[in-house]
Amino acid sequence: MKPLARHVLPVLVVLGLAAAGCGNAGAQRATTATRTAAPASSVATPTASPTGPTGASRPGDGLVAGRYQPLWPFSGTGEVAAWRRAYRKDGRGAWHLDARRTALAFTRDYLGFTGIDRVARTVAQGAHARVHVAYRGEDNSRPLVAAVVHLVRYGSGGDAPWEVVGTDDTSLSLTKPGYGAVVRSPLTVGGRISGVDESIRVQVRQPGSATPVGQRCCVSAGGSGSPWSARVSFTATPGRTLTVVASTGGHLAAVERFAVTGVTLAMP
Repeated sequence: MKPLARHVLPVLVVLGLAAAGCGNAGAQRATTATRTAAPASSVATPTASPTGPTGASRPGDGLVAGRYQPLWPFSGTGEVAAWRRAYRKDGRGAWHLDARRTALAFTRDYLGFTGIDRVARTVAQGAHARVHVAYRGEDNSRPLVAAVVHLVRYGSGGDAPWEVVGTDDTSLSLTKPGYGAVVRSPLTVGGRISGVDESIRVQVRQPGSATPVGQRCCVSAGGSGSPWSARVSFTATPGRTLTVVASTGGHLAAVERFAVTGVTLAMP
């Protein structure tokens, strides 16, 4: 998911309760923690200097808005500049200017959660957007929210594209490793979950790779705000920003909830 700053949005709590999951309504209550607002080194108010390496130490050459991990679709400012040139020339890739389309593409194309195919709500605040991605419930009466994807404009100006920087915690949280942490393999991953008979899958993904660079399946979990933990090995390019993904499902859909966080693989 993301940094640890609190963005207390009542609507997120409401939708968190409606989000799909397993078991009873209590399993769906939202927490107030968010995962895109604070650096890994602290649970206090975030600063503009996260703990991950920047500049020449990473191929992805820049944080988003000076503090967020660039998870997808761009890995750095060089890629953003190349896309902006192409867009200004012939309108190529205009979907990057649509937060909803970007969030769904991240969920379906990058993470591979094809059953999550709709947006229940979008909350936009300046350069930030929180898109509630969802799937169809059994009765087809309303979408069930699987995650709240946090996006930030990557750069300035009217054609600054949207970049996924994390997710907000709900009834499935991913708090370890900390957002922006420098990590090595094997990696210990964990958080808390509310639900019944949950089975948590953990993946590590790297931009440019169609498949996970590491994964662990599956971790049995359940209860109310119960801790869960897993250890996953992976092979990736040092210095790159990686996306760590935790997901659960199998009751109403293959994936009913997921959470992501951004980390950087340590240099040798």
